[in-house]
Amino acid sequence: MAARKGRRRTCETGEPMEAESGDAGSQGQAQVYLPGRGPPLREGEELVMDEEAYVLYHRAQTGAPCLSFDIVRDHLGDNRTELPLTLYLCAGTQAESAQSNRLMMLRMHNLHGTKPPPSEGSDEEEEEEDEEDEEERKPQLELAMVPHYGGINRVRVSWLGEEPVAAVWSEKGQVEVFALRRLLQVVDDPQAMATFLRDEQARVKPIFAFAGHMGEGFALDWSSRVPGRLLTGDCQKNIHLWTPADGGSWHVDQRPFVGHTRSVEDLQWSPTEDTVFASCSADASIRIWDIRAAPSKACMLTTASAHDGDVNVISWSRREPFLLSGGDDGALKVWDLRQFKNGSPVATFKQHVAPVTSVEWHPQDSGVFAASGADNQITQWDLAVERDPEAGDTETDPRLADLPEQLLFVHQGETDLKELHWHPQCPGVLVSTALSGFTIFRTISV
Repeated sequence: MAARKGRRRTCETGEPMEAESGDAGSQGQAQVYLPGRGPPLREGEELVMDEEAYVLYHRAQTGAPCLSFDIVRDHLGDNRTELPLTLYLCAGTQAESAQSNRLMMLRMHNLHGTKPPPSEGSDEEEEEEDEEDEEERKPQLELAMVPHYGGINRVRVSWLGEEPVAAVWSEKGQVEVFALRRLLQVVDDPQAMATFLRDEQARVKPIFAFAGHMGEGFALDWSSRVPGRLLTGDCQKNIHLWTPADGGSWHVDQRPFVGHTRSVEDLQWSPTEDTVFASCSADASIRIWDIRAAPSKACMLTTASAHDGDVNVISWSRREPFLLSGGDDGALKVWDLRQFKNGSPVATFKQHVAPVTSVEWHPQDSGVFAASGADNQITQWDLAVERDPEAGDTETDPRLADLPEQLLFVHQGETDLKELHWHPQCPGVLVSTALSGFTIFRTISV
């Protein structure tokens, strides 16, 4: 593969990326910090962000942390690159007590890009203008919440015609579907928000619920090809198919898809075939299924030892016949579905030094993907990149010689990373959730 033109490879980590020492002997000396490569931070050293590595960077907190969220497609247009940005998220909390949890709709707006550093010799008048500008550039957050009994393990949003809905996996062992139209209205309209808070918030209930899983779970995916078709998988190894019925209801097949021997961790519908989906499990396997067969016979392909241990997450590319997986072993693997029965990935990447918690292909750029890990790294990758032998990276820092060629960017600074998503309408924009809150960013590399 030829190196992609115009792609900037940033092996320096983004947020934070440099270790600054407080030692007298090396005061102010900044060094690139590479997780898992080289010595750990010493006492007196701290990580600082390189703002020049970001086009956009914002953080938000919502009280109780969110294990999961989804980006809500909006009517503001596709391929939005003009700043400031507006985006909508649906998220679920993991609060300390069951009754303190909430399903939330977030509207983040006035998201400006990172500011260029001040030029040398800037005068007081320019500094005053900068302060006024700073006020105008403050990011804004509107939040509408509804009560939810029990922590929310996973949230996935879909549009059923003109109706946005969220499927929610509860730690209490049931999957619920909530209508989102009213929540989207109130985060856009302060008067509607006041009415909602006064008269409606406490009464919001799911439009459908299924308690047949016999325990909690995490795996959840809406079909992008058949509106309303849903898959749910639990920690008891079972997968159930939901089919939309008349009157805004669902028929849930009580017969589970049989094959996995331990918890089903993630599910992904095929983006090209109506009846095909993939699953991954704590039994270390990845399986491909076809719902046209009876649930006991629907497993068509299996890679039994896809990872060394639990397979936590998968993502099915919308542009290539590739499946991406991440496991407890910290590995990221790319599977060519045309060769899946061979049982060997076409690529394996090892940058994360703890379990991978989320993976997702870029919605527009076929070779690009992102991953997050329990090592508090978010990594961006491009399958089409090769190291430029004339660039001299390895001469400036020999540790870079060990980095995978396809690694574009390492983002840090979060605590206990759980999930990430590319914004489908704002190219290059990534959103992540962690114990430390939400981060919205775009790097110079993607």
